[in-house]
Amino acid sequence: MEKIIGAFSEHKNPQNAVRMKAYMKNKFDFLGIKSPERRAISKPVLTRAALPEAEDIFPIIQKFWDLPHREYQYFAMELITRYKRHVTRDWIRQYELMIISKSWWDTVDYIAGTLVGYFFMVFPDYIHPTTSTWMQSNNIWLQRSCLLFQLKYKNDTNTELLSGFIEELSHSKEFFIAKAIGWALREYSKSNPDWVRSFVENHSLQPLSRREAIKRI
Repeated sequence: MEKIIGAFSEHKNPQNAVRMKAYMKNKFDFLGIKSPERRAISKPVLTRAALPEAEDIFPIIQKFWDLPHREYQYFAMELITRYKRHVTRDWIRQYELMIISKSWWDTVDYIAGTLVGYFFMVFPDYIHPTTSTWMQSNNIWLQRSCLLFQLKYKNDTNTELLSGFIEELSHSKEFFIAKAIGWALREYSKSNPDWVRSFVENHSLQPLSRREAIKRI
């Protein structure tokens, strides 16, 4: 993995870095490598032949998560995605650590929708105990993950579960919660617009949540 660190360093672009940092509200430092170029640089390392064994992956992920530039967290997410079909029950703890560390929408949304969503498909018995803990945590990123992990479930969405999360969080004035409520409803409206329409009509939602929810109806 030292190859990636060296390659990213060689392709840094200070001018891009300033703009990318500003776009992320100055939360993180960037090398200034835009996504298409970053993926092109990463591609040789992400081939099956170059990948380490699954049991060795989390120390590597943590190494990239600890690095100061945001591109390394993006690479870590792309790397762990290559292994998601090797998932075991203890992986949810690593996903949780990734959610609560260096938290912002750009990493949390991917982890929730792609990694956590798949984990709960494989281990549905973990949904209720995990999401109950996350909802009670007062951590907005864990709560946002509860709202978003079903984004790709379509007709398999557990509406009772989604309703419960939304009802519990609907009065939150936190932008990232209100936005996630609307996003989750909007995405499900592609599969079941009647349910979403009825839900919006019969629940008190923040204006942002409501606007987002009905955009596609």
